[in-house]
Amino acid sequence: MRFRFALTAAAPLAAAALAAAAVTAGTAQAAPPDQAGFGFAVIGDIPYGAAQIARFPSVVDQINADPAVQFVDHVGDIKDGSSVCSDDYFAMVRTQFDRFVDPLVYTPGDNEWTDCHRTNNGAYNPLERLQAVRDEFFPNPGKTLGQHSVAVQSQADRGIPENVSYQRSGVSFAAVHIVGSNNSLAPWTGKTAPTPEQTAEVQKRTTAALDMINGAFDRANGQRAVVLLTQADMFDPTVLNPSLANYSAFQEIVRTIARRSAAFDGPVYLFNGDSHVFNSDTPLAAGSSWLSFYGVTTPAPNLTRVTVDGSNGVNDYLRVTVKPQDPRVLTWERVPFATATASS
Repeated sequence: MRFRFALTAAAPLAAAALAAAAVTAGTAQAAPPDQAGFGFAVIGDIPYGAAQIARFPSVVDQINADPAVQFVDHVGDIKDGSSVCSDDYFAMVRTQFDRFVDPLVYTPGDNEWTDCHRTNNGAYNPLERLQAVRDEFFPNPGKTLGQHSVAVQSQADRGIPENVSYQRSGVSFAAVHIVGSNNSLAPWTGKTAPTPEQTAEVQKRTTAALDMINGAFDRANGQRAVVLLTQADMFDPTVLNPSLANYSAFQEIVRTIARRSAAFDGPVYLFNGDSHVFNSDTPLAAGSSWLSFYGVTTPAPNLTRVTVDGSNGVNDYLRVTVKPQDPRVLTWERVPFATATASS
């Protein structure tokens, strides 16, 4: 039998709590500290278009069959940016998510709600679509998706059930809802500026994101590494002359990640999608132009950012291995899909 994922709590729990079969939302399932390591898969910006939708079940099957994977993370964008954001589509993707044998953590992307104001997306109110995403994919706050669901710490009590954290093998994880389109501040169709409702949602979610990030580092006391997972690429290397107007909503988030990473005595990893092409770099190391762009005063050379392949050209998933005794703690490799998923 394949090993199944067990979560460790940030603090010891009473014996009675250990014996409980259910855990309430906002808490983590207890387990003895595990230094043996484990593996997880990261995917994002998939499925895009009819060809990928047809082949997505085979992607799920392949990841399910990978003995080195005990957990799955989807970093957002479950559809392309020019298709309709319908309830039926969300339900179809949820059906495939439910086929993952291992626990699945999904953090939403901009394509499934933020950009749904576009005419070719159905001209929806993005805030209504955000609620639809939460209703479809987060009906059981504090629990992962997948056939072997496990408890995680969540912000369901703040109305943001998709923000979750968990601990495993000496690593503090947090999946944080941060999206492209300037974290949803980009004006909707027919508007020249964000609406008051739009701005209020971004402010609420950003405050919660900052608390989730800080909490992940707070719980990392004595841990070997910190892992953050988001949809947005806040350091897109394909944008040669980034405009602060298009990145303004990320400023406080990046400064918080930089500050906490610089103070952390160990490696920090940020996995994201959004820009679609695999990339690994250190965007907040000394000499990076992103430091002055975001107003970061102290470099964080221990932060490694990894962008996963996605969009029309995605032909692999990222297999990440946690080795607590390795100074890097995390290593990864791109695993080709057995059946190509690139759209024709």
